[in-house]
Amino acid sequence: MKWFGFPGRSPDSSHGRSTSSLRINLFFFGTFFIFCVIIVRLASLQFVEAEALTEIEENQETKTVPLSAIRGIIHAAGGENIAYNTSVQSLYITLTKDYTETYRNKATNEYEFTDKAKANTASLAARLESVFNQYGDPSGKKLTGEEITTLLDLNFKKTLGYYPRKIKTGLTPKEVAHFLEHKEQYPGLSIVEEAARHYDKDTVAVQTVGYIRPFKSLDSLDLYKNIRSAMKKNNADPGLVYKEEEFAGAYGLEQQYQRELRGKNGYQTISVNPQNMAEEIIESVPPVKGNDIWMTINKNVQMKTEQAIMDQIRWLHTHPVLGKLHPDALTGYAVAMEVDTGNVVAMASMPDYDTSVWTTDKVEPEVYEKIANNYLNGTIRDTTSGISGNGLKSVIYLGSTVKPLSVLIGLNEGLFSTGDTYNDVGIAYFGKDDNASVKNSSGHVLGPLDPAKAIQESSNAFMVDMVGDPLYKKYKSKAPEVWDQYLKAFGLGVSTQSGLPNESAGLGDYMDTKAAGSTQAAMVYASFGQKGKYTALQLAQYTATLANEGERIKPQLVSRITDAEGKTVKEFHREVLSTISFDPSYWKEIKKGMNTDVKAFDGFPYDFARKTGTSEMDAYGVTRDNGVFIAFAPREHPKLAVAVVIPEGGFGSNSAAPVARKIFDAYDWEYGLNGVPRKNVSPATESTLE
Repeated sequence: MKWFGFPGRSPDSSHGRSTSSLRINLFFFGTFFIFCVIIVRLASLQFVEAEALTEIEENQETKTVPLSAIRGIIHAAGGENIAYNTSVQSLYITLTKDYTETYRNKATNEYEFTDKAKANTASLAARLESVFNQYGDPSGKKLTGEEITTLLDLNFKKTLGYYPRKIKTGLTPKEVAHFLEHKEQYPGLSIVEEAARHYDKDTVAVQTVGYIRPFKSLDSLDLYKNIRSAMKKNNADPGLVYKEEEFAGAYGLEQQYQRELRGKNGYQTISVNPQNMAEEIIESVPPVKGNDIWMTINKNVQMKTEQAIMDQIRWLHTHPVLGKLHPDALTGYAVAMEVDTGNVVAMASMPDYDTSVWTTDKVEPEVYEKIANNYLNGTIRDTTSGISGNGLKSVIYLGSTVKPLSVLIGLNEGLFSTGDTYNDVGIAYFGKDDNASVKNSSGHVLGPLDPAKAIQESSNAFMVDMVGDPLYKKYKSKAPEVWDQYLKAFGLGVSTQSGLPNESAGLGDYMDTKAAGSTQAAMVYASFGQKGKYTALQLAQYTATLANEGERIKPQLVSRITDAEGKTVKEFHREVLSTISFDPSYWKEIKKGMNTDVKAFDGFPYDFARKTGTSEMDAYGVTRDNGVFIAFAPREHPKLAVAVVIPEGGFGSNSAAPVARKIFDAYDWEYGLNGVPRKNVSPATESTLE
């Protein structure tokens, strides 16, 4: 077949090329058109609609504002309210453009408030000041217009723009009525019902209960550092977010049980405008009330303990002991702990103070100065409830109260037996060529002593010759470590695990052999209580460990936690922290020896184990005597362990022991040292008990 056309081409080649070219042209044209549409749209979004879209986006932004929960109550063991709440009315102002409208100053290129905003703010502050003065509590603090303007935080230095500003709490009924009646005159004003924290006016165990402070002032505490970190997370639970002005536990049980007491904040989700000001409430979640804490501390026993300390301090100022007054005894510390449960029924650090000073936003300097030496808990740390006349604090040498443990260590280490006799000549020598010595109190020569009698007569010489020096010779440089392990097994030198914040572990000075002069000297002085400083709570735990024959139990300050409906959500029971075993005969020996004659216990209706102590510490170049006393009762089947410390109180038998007697009597009345509360015993029955 012959094809007609251009030479060298197939008959339809021209047609095929034209079709392909058309398709390519259409493709490129379509692509160009789409590209142009995209460019035009992007330009429109960027240059024409950008401002409107930005405003829409910002107008749709939401913020969360916490709503404070009602804090839980702290009860005493008998149900009394020790830390509780009352309802108060607070005035808040939510900032609007009436107060915050700004313009850019061309001269300074800085944003400044408009004249109208300044006038509105000045008018608001003046009117609020006038209303507060006219209808407020005449005895309350007066707010000036300047102070009100500062509280408005117009420059958002303290909090975000959409957060309501608290201006005043504790409004009187007349103030509330006025503001509700004239609310339209105060743009952004709201009256909010809140809870105000109060503490028992009897000042019950104030350092143990603790106090609260505004969250914004608690950044130094690890608890709140962690909370702040958690709040910054994107998925943070709004209910766990704190308001800056929200009060939170700052010390004692208020801090220890902060999470339980606080409950869970509610919150409002609100939309905010480009100026970060509130527009509308989108969602509102109510707060969850905090749980209640039930202390093991019995209010009646606690009050008797506090009174006993202060009475004894006054007595020491006016009644000479061995011809000497003790005017520098100004402080006292006592802890009473149940032997079988670990429940702390009394914990007193005296003098105390009124915790309500902390419930205001700011503690004035002159107020703080008055309580600076009283607000910390001297039963758990080396601090003060005031200071003794020569500056001694609350953690002092335990003195002769260590001697029951010294004898236990000596027996367990095989340094002597229960049947051995030591001839006490009133003095013990040690050091190179016996160039150093230790005397008994007042240089008394006690004669033949078995281990129990050495405890009862409080022989320093026995402890040196039979315990301290032989232990050094047995272990040489390792002796302090051996001693340290024994003491820690009884709670001396370790935390008691009470859970109270800032608890001290005490101080074993015997480990500093250089300061002691030698390892031998460190062990000699440690053996009769002059090289270990411990808290009153540690001494109480130590005493309870003696009573429990080696079982060291946790001091319990809270028995249970209940929710808002009164349902128990958690209970606390006896908890054994550690156990150390000794031959039963050793326990029998030391309990037999804890029998020192104590005049303060004349007529006490129970056989009880006790040990007096007088520790010596230097202050201003003079040796000062501190009174220490430990005891548990009854001797068999013990119920209560007590420790009392009176810095600069002189002999423990005259200073600390009378306080302990009153504590035992108070406990016996409330609970019964034999299991039957004396307050429930008829006079006829009581006469048979005695």
